[in-house]
Amino acid sequence: MNNLDPKLVMPHERVDDLQLEGLKIIQDPKGFCFGIDAVLLSHFVKVKRTHRIVEFGTGTGIIPILLAGKTQFEHLYAFEVQEEVADMASRSVKLNHLEDKIEIIRANLKAALSYLDKGTIDTVVSNPPYMSTDGGIKNPSDKKAISRHEVLCTLEDVIVNASVLLKPSGNLYMIHRPNRLADLIYLCKQNKLEPKEIRMIQPYAHKKPNIFLIRCTKGGRPDLKFHDPLIVRTDQGDYTKEIYDIYGMENITVFE
Repeated sequence: MNNLDPKLVMPHERVDDLQLEGLKIIQDPKGFCFGIDAVLLSHFVKVKRTHRIVEFGTGTGIIPILLAGKTQFEHLYAFEVQEEVADMASRSVKLNHLEDKIEIIRANLKAALSYLDKGTIDTVVSNPPYMSTDGGIKNPSDKKAISRHEVLCTLEDVIVNASVLLKPSGNLYMIHRPNRLADLIYLCKQNKLEPKEIRMIQPYAHKKPNIFLIRCTKGGRPDLKFHDPLIVRTDQGDYTKEIYDIYGMENITVFE
C-alpha cells in the first residue's frame, strides 16, 4: 500500500493481489466485494485477440481485469451505473495500467446504444442482479441492494441490450440462479440469442446447483449442451482441485 498512488486508493479501501500477471484490484471491505461468481464467469468466457467486449454491471471491475490477465482482446467496455463503484473500478484499471484496453462507462446498461453502435460487439458478459424486487427491498439506494436486486435493470434489460449490441454469431455469457433459468432461456430465444452451453455449479457434490453458467449465440442454431457440473467444495469443506485451478492460487479465502 505504501508504494501506491494515494489518489488511486482511498483510506477506507484495500488493494487485493489477484496473483495473476501482477494484477490487483481496489475494494471497499464495507461495500460489495467480488465473489466466486465473477471468477467462474471470467473463466467460462472465451474471447479472441480481435474481439470487442461489453460487460454489463462491472461492479469493482473484476471481470475485465481478470480477462485482461487471462486472455487477449481488442477492447472492453464495462458499464456500471453506480457512480462510486464505477469510480473504484476506473481506479483499478489505472492501477493496472489497462486504460488502453478497458473503458469503464458510468451509465445504466439500458443506455448502451448511446455509447456503442448496434451489431458491433463480439462478446457480452454479465453477472446481473439475481433477485427480482417482487418482494420489495429495504433500501433501494444501497450498493449491495443494487448489485443483488433488479432495482435499476432487469434480466430482460440485459438480454435485450446484449442482443442489440452483438454481431451475428456473437456470444452472450452470463451467470445466474437456477430458479431463473426458464426466464433466461425464454428471453434469450425471444431476442434471437440461442442457448448453446450450460454448466451447473454445485456447492457440494451432494447439494443441488445454486448458480449456473450459460453461453448464448446471436442467431445460432438450436444445439444446447450441458457440461458436467462444477463442484465447489469437497465433502470435507475444502475447495475442489478444479476451483483451485480456476483461481490459479493456493489461498483464495481472501476473496470470499
